[in-house]
Amino acid sequence: MRRRVPYAALALGIVVVDQLTKRIVDRLMEVHESRSIIDGVLALTYVRNRGAAFGILSDADLPYQSLLFAVVSLLALGAIVGYSWKLPLESRLPQSALALITGGAIGNLVDRAWLGYVVDFVDVYWRTHHWPMFNVADSAITVGVGLLILDILRSPGESPAAEMEAVRGTE
Repeated sequence: MRRRVPYAALALGIVVVDQLTKRIVDRLMEVHESRSIIDGVLALTYVRNRGAAFGILSDADLPYQSLLFAVVSLLALGAIVGYSWKLPLESRLPQSALALITGGAIGNLVDRAWLGYVVDFVDVYWRTHHWPMFNVADSAITVGVGLLILDILRSPGESPAAEMEAVRGTE
């Protein structure tokens, strides 16, 4: 159990930083207010995302939409945590990646549960082309997924599933 503490601390750290940054934005900015950080590239723009990742379905008016996304998030979290528990603790890269994803998912889930939407505020753009707005939780999830892909690419024959099989074979 002790060997899982660094991964739990990483996930908790993501949740804390995510929630702190969202509360700062909520207190210091009005909804849809934008403040330029780097002209033509980066701004802080406060939006309330009622949809899924990157605003997917944010304009949809589904019955119980917030509840639906919260349930899907909980199911995904359960799968991620279950997968993490089955991975060997020595698999530091995938364990760290899953901790980032877990922290990000919890950060956005907290918003959905308390507010009914997710606070997004990072606006990356070039001229009139904007990337969908995101937050610290979304960034952690994206980095975590990227690290999982990197782990698979660096050792394609030794994916986490192959590692689990190797461990089971030695028991």
